[in-house]
Amino acid sequence: MSATGLEVFDTTLHKTHAWLKEVMKELGTEDRHKAYLALRSVLHALRDRLTVEEVAQLGAQLPMLIRGFYYEGWDPTGKPVKERHKEDFLAHIYRAFKTTRAGEPDIDPEAVARAVFRVLARKISEGEIEDIARILPREIRELWPEEARA
Repeated sequence: MSATGLEVFDTTLHKTHAWLKEVMKELGTEDRHKAYLALRSVLHALRDRLTVEEVAQLGAQLPMLIRGFYYEGWDPTGKPVKERHKEDFLAHIYRAFKTTRAGEPDIDPEAVARAVFRVLARKISEGEIEDIARILPREIRELWPEEARA
């Protein structure tokens, strides 16, 4: 039985749940909302550091529902941002959790970034991961799994 009545929506819901399940596993949590925030915040932080062309190429490989929140609120003006340090990247992730789930002190933005990057490394084509790695500053690139950086 169809959950939505439209196969395209059912398919993207299924794929999104699978992605969230992988993020939950990587984070060691059963909290689906935390996995959603992790995926969304890392994708936004990554998106804002990519060229417009790379944003579109990565977006094309995301399931439709994830692609929607990947592009949510995006303004390509002034992109990519010129922040070069890991701390700046991680601060974006931390703020997404802090503003959305006030009072959650146990968030480790580096662990969140690494978890989501491990999932992306499995889900996105090797060629796209290589393209992204070439664009990112060394400090941020080092958050990706070693095999994705090779």
